[in-house]
Amino acid sequence: MTAAPQTRGPAQDGDPPTPDVAIRKDRRAGRITFTRPQALNALSRDMALAIDAALRAWRDDPEVALVIVDAEGDRAFCAGGDIAAVYRAGLAGDHDLGRAFFRDEYRMNARIAGFPKPVVAFMQGFVMGGGVGVGGHASHRVVGDTTQIAMPESGIGLIPDVGGSWLLGHAPGRIGEYLGLTAGRMGPGDAIHARFADHYLPEADWPALIDRLAETGDAHLVKGAPPPPAPLADADLSAFGGRTVGEIVEALERAGDEAALKPLRRNSPLSMAATLALVRAARGDASVRDSLAREFRFTWRATAESDFLEGVRAQIIDKDRNPRWSADAGEAHVRAMLAPLGDAELTWEDEA
Repeated sequence: MTAAPQTRGPAQDGDPPTPDVAIRKDRRAGRITFTRPQALNALSRDMALAIDAALRAWRDDPEVALVIVDAEGDRAFCAGGDIAAVYRAGLAGDHDLGRAFFRDEYRMNARIAGFPKPVVAFMQGFVMGGGVGVGGHASHRVVGDTTQIAMPESGIGLIPDVGGSWLLGHAPGRIGEYLGLTAGRMGPGDAIHARFADHYLPEADWPALIDRLAETGDAHLVKGAPPPPAPLADADLSAFGGRTVGEIVEALERAGDEAALKPLRRNSPLSMAATLALVRAARGDASVRDSLAREFRFTWRATAESDFLEGVRAQIIDKDRNPRWSADAGEAHVRAMLAPLGDAELTWEDEA
């Protein structure tokens, strides 16, 4: 269920361009709606730039009291980044296209996280990767019965980026390590427990709430119903406290936890080792910007020095689901993948 078709208004003069995303002002609200449900609302670089431009325009606009983010289609809010072009360029030896995509996307993620007005995200269906980078950093995050949230990047040779390491690092207990390494999915109850969402509301109630928010500009109207159960709240994830992925695997083997071992045996060893480092480092970060900058060090190098191209080939391009991981997963290479980038470091427009 999605609220966008019931409440969309026409774009106004001066509104930012809208490639696969409808951006407009609707009474007291700035409205951002993903409009490519046939592609599960996968986020392209143009979409990220359009969202960023809209937020910059609305930051000091007195007509905009809050921002509403939603999506067309029942299957997905946003199922991830549109990385096919990044794959093709990387395969041809062009690493700059991917670096530009990640840089622009992460700056947009940080703008959402630090936006001075309320941002209300309505996240139905699949919310993965790039979708978490949009909805997961909103100030008011609404989920419904169809919501499935995940950071599945270790399965394609990447790492939980778009500020995902920040969210994972601030989940209770060892949930962050568990979700980052296994790419496990969360329903609405688990998403709220893991601090990836704030409110559960049946999706049939979303259109009326969106209409009231646009009419009043009052984010205090966002109130949820009692959430569904959260299985992760009672799960024994102590094995994921191991110092390394190897120690975690050994602990899971001793416990006979085949359900957790299966994805760890399938995902990229380098990606999992780097994910473990990123999630734990994020716990000491002052803000999501610190986590994004560290993630960018890996993704800047990803098309040249990781399993990313092979993972995308196996999971998205050829879909044979049989990746042949070859990247060095040793501690020295993990440190090298996360080492500072010098002049290429991710920076922010408000920094001197």
